[in-house]
Amino acid sequence: MQSRGSSNKLSSMIARTRISSLLLSMFATFASIYVAGRLWQDAQTRVRLIKELDRITGYGKSAISVDDTLKIIACREQRKKLLELEMQLAAAGQEGFKSKSSTDTDDNDPKKRPLVVIGILTRFGRKNNRDAIRKAWMGTGAALKKRENEKGIITRFVIGRSANRGDSLDQDIDSENKQTNDFFILDHHVEAPKEFPNKAKLFFAYAVDKWDAEYYAKVNDDVYVNIDSLGATLATHLDKPRVYIGCMKSGDVFSEPGHKWYEPDWWKFGDKKLYFRHASGEMYVISRALAKFISINRSILRTYAHDDVSAGSWFLGLDVKYLNEGKFCCSSWSSGAICAGV
Repeated sequence: MQSRGSSNKLSSMIARTRISSLLLSMFATFASIYVAGRLWQDAQTRVRLIKELDRITGYGKSAISVDDTLKIIACREQRKKLLELEMQLAAAGQEGFKSKSSTDTDDNDPKKRPLVVIGILTRFGRKNNRDAIRKAWMGTGAALKKRENEKGIITRFVIGRSANRGDSLDQDIDSENKQTNDFFILDHHVEAPKEFPNKAKLFFAYAVDKWDAEYYAKVNDDVYVNIDSLGATLATHLDKPRVYIGCMKSGDVFSEPGHKWYEPDWWKFGDKKLYFRHASGEMYVISRALAKFISINRSILRTYAHDDVSAGSWFLGLDVKYLNEGKFCCSSWSSGAICAGV
């Protein structure tokens, strides 16, 4: 009896063991399937991420080196600078090297561009010269305004400020200007003999910003101008976009410090010490495009000892038409001359 009971009990234990083993095997199988599925999903996710990364960074190309990365960054910086320069060039071209059919000008009919702005470069203590010019050819008041409106010829005395800002010299000019209203005052320029070339540069730069004319003329305050002859001559050259008109000359470069026409940069003009061809400083005219060029590059255009040489140097590397016009030789007193020095 005990033997039979023991056998039944053993059989029962074996059966339970088999059931437990079966359940454990099933659990292990399901667990394996679950883990395999997750691993497969993770693998698929990684594949998708790798493909997306390849697409973004270079369509599956191999990783680049540090040197290559630095080169790419440098190229991008250069491209950015190039784009900025192209924008500046486009703006400069739009302002100074393309003609516009109509442009607003200060104190002028916006539908009609002035023919010329004449800047008479004067100095402190030269009121007698200015009065003589007003009486001889410039005019004053209503006559000055009438010429601007009818002939498109604007004339102004050009002067800077005293080194002692607001002193009697400045006050005298301000008082004179209140009476005549014919000054173009360069508030940021300090009057000094050595600064005359820079004064001429600033006249062109500021004048083209203020008046949108066809031409800009620089004249000394001891020169008399035939306005009608000047207007007629300039009208014949309106088809030339970049023109430099004057009494063209060259001459010796003086290297002796005590000489009246001493040139501190004499060594730049070669062994023969000769200036390049340029218009005489008593009077010369440049077209609007050249005045725009000076305005845009005013901060980097250097000056020499004389304003006429300085102006000539600015146009050497440009596609400019030089017009050697005998009528602009003010010291010759020739027949039909546009100007005459006194």
